[in-house]
Amino acid sequence: MLKRNNLELRIPPVLVTLMVAFFMKLAANLFPEVSIVVGFSDPVSWVLLGVGALVSLVGVVAFKSAKTSVNPIKPDGNSKLVTSGIYRISRNPMYLGFLIALIGIAVYLTNLFSLLLCGVFVMYMNRFQIRPEERALKSLFGKEYINYKIRTRRWL
Repeated sequence: MLKRNNLELRIPPVLVTLMVAFFMKLAANLFPEVSIVVGFSDPVSWVLLGVGALVSLVGVVAFKSAKTSVNPIKPDGNSKLVTSGIYRISRNPMYLGFLIALIGIAVYLTNLFSLLLCGVFVMYMNRFQIRPEERALKSLFGKEYINYKIRTRRWL
């Protein structure tokens, strides 16, 4: 059983993403003076949202195809280490997709504080989701996971 500390693996990443999106909108409303007007922000934001959703979905499909758990709260329940497909590019494509989508929201909101919250998302995910997952995967898959970690970046 994976040992958890404080907020580690407590909040589902989808919920974290939605909370950050909410705070991005709140920041844009509270601090309109840090907004920048960009004429092409709408189409760029939609493309980023679409790419983010696609990247996350491809990550989920890869886990489902490998018949392993996609439950981010219980990474010690994984039955197989997935290293092919999109997982050759990123160890966390689902979270990368969420980040790309959040960047799309920030572009749509055209607010610098909203964009900074994308960095908060990365810091939170690294500390409270990804690091505990990595401990679990190292425990489950040992040298195979260590070698995968060496050749594949965490985000991109």
